[in-house]
Amino acid sequence: MLDISEDGRTWVLSGPASSYAVHVTDRDELLHLHWGARIGLADAEALAVRPLPDYWPFESPLDGREEYPVEGGPRFTRPALSVRTGERRGTEWTYEGHDTEDGELRLRFRDGDLAVTLHYRMRSATDVVERWVTLDNHGPAVEVLRADSATWTLPDRDTWRLSQLHGRWGAESRLERSALTHGEKVVGSRRGHTGHQHLPWVALDTDATEEHGEVYGCALGWSGSWRIAVAQLPDARVQITGGAGYDDSGLLMLGTGESYTTPVFAGLWTDGGHGGASRAWHAYQRTYVVPGADQDRPVLFNSWEATEFDISEEQQRALAERAAAMGVELFVVDDGWFGARTSDRAGLGDWTPNPDRFPGGLKPLAEHVHGLGMQFGIWVEPEMVNPDSDLYRAHPDWVQHQPGRKRTEFRNQLVLNLAREDVQEYLWEQLDGLLSSAPIDYVKWDFNRCFTDAGWPDDPYPQRLWIDHVHALYGLLDRLRAAHPGVAFESCSGGGGRIDLGVLGRTDQVWTSDNTDPLDRLAIQHGFSQIHPARVMAAWVTDSPNAMLNQRASSLRFRFVSAMAGVLGVGGDLTKWTERELAEARDWVELYKEIRPVVQRGDLYRLRPPEGGLSAVQYALGDEIVVLAWLQAQRYGEPVPALRLRGLDPSASYKCLETGEVHRGAVLLHHGLRVGLRGDLDATVVRLQRK
Repeated sequence: MLDISEDGRTWVLSGPASSYAVHVTDRDELLHLHWGARIGLADAEALAVRPLPDYWPFESPLDGREEYPVEGGPRFTRPALSVRTGERRGTEWTYEGHDTEDGELRLRFRDGDLAVTLHYRMRSATDVVERWVTLDNHGPAVEVLRADSATWTLPDRDTWRLSQLHGRWGAESRLERSALTHGEKVVGSRRGHTGHQHLPWVALDTDATEEHGEVYGCALGWSGSWRIAVAQLPDARVQITGGAGYDDSGLLMLGTGESYTTPVFAGLWTDGGHGGASRAWHAYQRTYVVPGADQDRPVLFNSWEATEFDISEEQQRALAERAAAMGVELFVVDDGWFGARTSDRAGLGDWTPNPDRFPGGLKPLAEHVHGLGMQFGIWVEPEMVNPDSDLYRAHPDWVQHQPGRKRTEFRNQLVLNLAREDVQEYLWEQLDGLLSSAPIDYVKWDFNRCFTDAGWPDDPYPQRLWIDHVHALYGLLDRLRAAHPGVAFESCSGGGGRIDLGVLGRTDQVWTSDNTDPLDRLAIQHGFSQIHPARVMAAWVTDSPNAMLNQRASSLRFRFVSAMAGVLGVGGDLTKWTERELAEARDWVELYKEIRPVVQRGDLYRLRPPEGGLSAVQYALGDEIVVLAWLQAQRYGEPVPALRLRGLDPSASYKCLETGEVHRGAVLLHHGLRVGLRGDLDATVVRLQRK
């Protein structure tokens, strides 16, 4: 809902529980009024007439109160917008007016020939505020040094606590909470992709628990380099500024008649604690971000850990037959099917099946997989090229590079300059031809190295490749999805290196981490769930001991229940599994299919964090409840503690399908956990049905 004052200078956007209000003064200053519990237009107008503090001369009354601070003028905070021409730098805008369309509010400002439009939107049945900015240049060229999507202003509080997700390859999305002190906390990526080191999300609270208290959260929808700065200002006010690009060295050059639209920076307020914030974010993404989120994702098998580069059509057929017998619904051939790809040293860029390994192309294998009752998928890494490839030999100028400098290789590969239109067209022809050549249902889209030599020698403004690469990626995915609507896409970047609201708007799921150890995954998945839903979180059951990182042994039961917390996949070498293991796996896959709608589309409650001892999550959808619990360690013969479930009707009765027990109201699970959990590193699934 959007309310506008009679003078057209105060606006209130409202969702089910919250409101967001801004005001333009007679001096054309855009001030933030309110973000929090619902208020009315009269409340916002009362806030708008409050005078600004009389600071002089070492502080600005605008700092911490301005909705979108620009560079220049009487302000000292970090600017959200920084531009320059040949004559001047900074912005001195005037307010031109506002307009609305389908619930979207646009506030229009102008500085000479540069038009600046601030966009706001609260979609139906959500408290998420979407914000972004459009720049339109009607005069001589303007260099955009920085154009953040939004600045968020928090109310006055004595203390704040900051939540963030940090990590590295193999240890992504780990939750960290710490006191916010005066100054700035900056997180981001200068690597060309979202990065393993931080997810573009922060949350702030004062004393919130999992289910109670105010939480403010912000998430950026951008899959390239990015930056979010959280600043506690001298007067204790807090502002969060974020957008594309890491530093202020230059985003792009806007020529006459050109425009630039920033990515969306979304914000959410809730008084339902961190769990309430997560459920609100999840519902928003399932409804408005992730394509086809009302359709459950299939159980997949991926061949990588079974075969690595040593693959053949005959071998893949044998794996597919075992996977089908287990109940798998999607069979994926990973790296090694194309070009001269017998190791990571060659073949990237040559997206045609290896004739020695697949003499008839991919079609015979795909048809065989379909005949087994499964969908068929492949792995690709289109943005990369090996120097030992036909593509690089033909077009060495197509990679990012600095003239006169060595071309840095990671994993024996270079980054294609996707900002070039000829590179975009080549990849379109290759991938469209590939998806047309065989009945392919799924593409795992990988990105296995960061930008290093991000140069474009022939371009007059080479810095633009940082932005244009991501726009080209989005355009290519959009074009492929339109041409092949039956194909699902997974975002992967050596695990969780490209996970954000931007890529999730164009893919069906994401690869959470290359680390498939089921115990490590509990912490990774706990952090991931702070912002993203189980519906997009791919998780695999692989061999034990875990060969990827730590050689830790774990039961098949523990591995399956860990992976069942998201989109279940299997990645082990099925030719080495015993008949007993295969039979047990069939039972777990069958159980997952029964609980899948609740896990992938239900409301998530984190009952106990993975900090040792018992950890558990709960999913609720309609009258069905699913609890996944893991006993990480048990000491001194202590009994398994009970779990109090959440979000249930206190007047209703619930039957535990595992034990037959009937519970009332807020169910306290005890017997079901004791039955299911036995011994060290074990796990269980408990289901309840409302009577």
